[in-house]
Amino acid sequence: MVVKVYGTAYASPKRVLACLIEKGIEFEAVPVDLIKGEHRSPEYLKLQPFGALPVIQDGDYTLYESRAIIRYYAEKYKSQGTDLLGKSIEERGLVEQWLEVEAQNFHPHIYNLTLHILFASALGFPPDEKVIKESEEKLGKVLDVYEERLSKSNYLAGDFFSLADLSHLPFTQYLVGPINKEYMIRSRKHVSAWWDQISSRPSWKKVLQL
Repeated sequence: MVVKVYGTAYASPKRVLACLIEKGIEFEAVPVDLIKGEHRSPEYLKLQPFGALPVIQDGDYTLYESRAIIRYYAEKYKSQGTDLLGKSIEERGLVEQWLEVEAQNFHPHIYNLTLHILFASALGFPPDEKVIKESEEKLGKVLDVYEERLSKSNYLAGDFFSLADLSHLPFTQYLVGPINKEYMIRSRKHVSAWWDQISSRPSWKKVLQL
């Protein structure tokens, strides 16, 4: 069964694509145009009542929220492709911890930067320079914590690539690319080495070519 992934032009759905490719799962990309408001259509709201991206349909099973989706496929196909959850319950605990750090500490600030620098004009409101400045400062403090952690291990949960690392790929790609704040990664030796490792994975390169 081919998995349908909605909204693959945007960052959060790319988190799902990277996971599916790592696990060797076939998928079909279904476009959803946020700028045109297609995520608010009655058809889409039947799949995702909050109008957010992504959604997957796997046969008669529908799931939304990108981190829930990647956890689902990493667990369902644990013995297939790359093991993204760790080999012990302790490793799994660290994967889950850093997934939560990404969602609660890293993502809010990088999302604000993405929204105000990349999408504000298209969505019809002016960028808020105060929000941009504050978000950059707060993200910097989060990355300082990452720098300390990554001085002790190659990846966030240990010396193995996991969902915790994968979950950072889409929005960090914005940060080093169109947001034009690559210095935030490169000024931190261990964060920079980590980014080079995770962003050079064949799965992510394939996502960027789609």
